[in-house]
Amino acid sequence: MNINNTTFLKDTTMKVEQIYTGCLAEAAYYIESNGEAAIIDPLRETDPYIKKAQNNNAKIKYIFETHFHADFVSGHIDLAKKTNATIVFGPTAAPEYDVHIGKDEEIFELGNVKIKLLHTPGHTMESTTYLLIDEDGNEHSIFSGDTLFIGDVGRPDLAVKSDVTVNDLASHLFDSLRNKIMVLPDNVIVYPGHGAGSACGKNMSKETFDTLGHQKEVNYALRADMTKEEFITEVTTGLATPPQYFGANVMLNKKGYGSFDEVLKTGALPLSVDEFELIANTRDALILDTRNPEVFTKAFVPNSIFIGIDGSFAPWVGALITDIKQPILFIADKDREEEVVTRLARVGYDNTLGFLNGGIEAWVEAGKETDSIISISAATLKEKIDNGQDLHLIDVRKESEHLSEHPILAVNQPLDYINENMDSFDKNTEYHIHCAGGYRSMITSSILKSRGFDNLIDIQGGFNAIKEAGVECTAYVCPSTLV
Repeated sequence: MNINNTTFLKDTTMKVEQIYTGCLAEAAYYIESNGEAAIIDPLRETDPYIKKAQNNNAKIKYIFETHFHADFVSGHIDLAKKTNATIVFGPTAAPEYDVHIGKDEEIFELGNVKIKLLHTPGHTMESTTYLLIDEDGNEHSIFSGDTLFIGDVGRPDLAVKSDVTVNDLASHLFDSLRNKIMVLPDNVIVYPGHGAGSACGKNMSKETFDTLGHQKEVNYALRADMTKEEFITEVTTGLATPPQYFGANVMLNKKGYGSFDEVLKTGALPLSVDEFELIANTRDALILDTRNPEVFTKAFVPNSIFIGIDGSFAPWVGALITDIKQPILFIADKDREEEVVTRLARVGYDNTLGFLNGGIEAWVEAGKETDSIISISAATLKEKIDNGQDLHLIDVRKESEHLSEHPILAVNQPLDYINENMDSFDKNTEYHIHCAGGYRSMITSSILKSRGFDNLIDIQGGFNAIKEAGVECTAYVCPSTLV
């Protein structure tokens, strides 16, 4: 978690802090005035918020939820239990635990300031924006959740029911933006729920806050001359398929979940080599290796899957491990075990059974078998191509990345859809696999390896290194099938 922006007003009687988590491109918020604090959209682990309030001699009074999140499990339930704070949702929300369902334009007192609830349906029907009004009555900032991002708006296809279509939600979003948000003063600060990299929108900026006035100038969805029909077309065009775990996270946020403290206690459990192997064999546990890809490729526990902790770890776990209740054993660098469990829990993967104590070194010392993946340099790949070798080069980047530029021989098979496209691969064919920098290609190779594909060669440094090595590239659209 990183604090990106802090606002102090009138001798620090009001404080606003954006607490940004890069792995999820998610922003939570801490608001404080005169000894009272509110948290907006907290992550699963509650200690950072509790400690911040304690350090400031403040009491957490409210936990405001902008909607039922799809891309992470909120920490609102645990936080409320530990602080006796009131959880607030917007109108139409129907969670299966005790909360305060707010009314449109309801005012919540927080120290010397006020927080006004603005019901802004569109991303979801319960989506809500919270307007912060300072002690002088000035409209200071909005916490817009997934309604308004910097450079974009929330996608309207994540909460569709049989009686509400994507176009219906987009229509609601158009009205919410124009009737509730765009009427606010231009100097109001926009604090969104996500930044670039989140799957909750399609064109988010790397900036994580802005003024509303500037967004009216640069955000395509806030054009003053845009008709509702144009808006619906633009916000519904080009939406990628949402990650498969989104629906499960919505249900956890709506129905409730187990204590994070218990998840951490049982998940960050050191296991001996024998215990680790026994659980793997008897509990149908997936072995997740979270180390650096350059280290993983040399030696790993057979059939383990690589998803490195130093990358977009949680989103890739959610996209690729199709059962959120899947038992998981993991291997991690020393002193990063709790971090792994925490980041798994953030996206609802709570069934972690422990980690290999001593890591891969302990496994090797016990005389256990290891596996490996061949990894070659981009220069070696170029030599093979120049020598006329007939090779199958697979680009596992997103389709948009591939279409922008790719090696002329490469065929696009995005990692996002590897589970659905497994039948496209042939166990008798040798594949050279690359991504942008080496992270996604190693994930792909490990998944294929675990499913019996042995003829795999990973390209170190990915497309960046391939291009630097002088391999011929093109923006020509290759067929998305293996040949």
